[in-house]
Amino acid sequence: MAPKLSLKSASTTSISNAGKRISSSVDLPSKLTKSKSKSILKPVKEPEVASEKSGSSDAEDDDHLYGFSTDEDDSSDEDAVAGEEIDIGRLPTVAKDDATVKRKLEKAKRHPTQDRGVIYMGCLPHGFYEDQLKGYLSQFGDVTRLRISRNKKTGRSKHYGFIEFDSASVAQIVAETMDNYLLMGHILKCKIIPKEKVHPELWVGANKKWKAIPRDQIVRKEHNKLRTQESMRKAEKRLIQRENEKKRKLAEVGIKYDFDAVSYKKKLKTVAS
Repeated sequence: MAPKLSLKSASTTSISNAGKRISSSVDLPSKLTKSKSKSILKPVKEPEVASEKSGSSDAEDDDHLYGFSTDEDDSSDEDAVAGEEIDIGRLPTVAKDDATVKRKLEKAKRHPTQDRGVIYMGCLPHGFYEDQLKGYLSQFGDVTRLRISRNKKTGRSKHYGFIEFDSASVAQIVAETMDNYLLMGHILKCKIIPKEKVHPELWVGANKKWKAIPRDQIVRKEHNKLRTQESMRKAEKRLIQRENEKKRKLAEVGIKYDFDAVSYKKKLKTVAS
C-alpha cells in the first residue's frame, strides 16, 4: 500500500502570465489545507491595448476645422536631411495609366464646376514637398493653392498638406483615387474637405517655397554680440530683481538664508578724491 502524502506538500499547477502551465511542488499554508484546497487562481485580465490614431485622424473628425493645428502632436521627421527631394519623373502617372480615372477626369473637364475643391493629404513621404506635391498632382488638374504644414520651430514637414483644385469635381476624383494609395512606401490618406470645415487661415503662407532658417546662427550671433553700457545696466537690474524675488519667497516660508556672499553684487561706484 502506497504511503499517504501530507497536505502540506501537495503538487499544484499554476498558470503564468504568459499562458504557460508550470507544475511545481509548493508548501501550502495551514489555513489553506483546512479550506479543502480552495482555488486561489484568478483569471488575469490582459491590459487593453489602445488603438493607434492614424495620421489622418484630424481629417476624419467631424468637429475639426481643417488647417488649424498645433505643434503638440508633431510627426515631423527629426532625422531628415534637408535637400533630399523625390524625383517625380520616376513616379507612375495615375491619371494616364488608370483608364477609369482617365475617363472620370475627361467627364469632369466636359462639365466643369464653378466651385473650387480642397483636399487633405496625409502620410506624405519624406522628400515629397511643395514642388513635388504640386508637380505630381498637376496630372489630375490645375492646382490653384497648396500648403504643407511645417514645424514652426524647425521648419520640417509634418507630412500632411492641403491642396486646392480649380474644380470641385476634380478634387473629388483625386480624393477617391489617392486615398490609401501606396507611394514611396507610404499609404496616403486623402479626404475631401467641405467648405464649412475649412479654417479661415488655412492658406496663410500658401504657394511659397520654404527656406530653411539658420536659427542656430541667429542665436549664436545674438549671444556673442558686443554689449553696450545700456544693455549691461539692464542686465544688472534684472539680476538684482531676481535675487530680491528669491529672498522674498524664502522669507514668506520662514527660511532665513543670506546668499549675498555667492550672489550677484552690483559694483559700487568709486568717487575720485
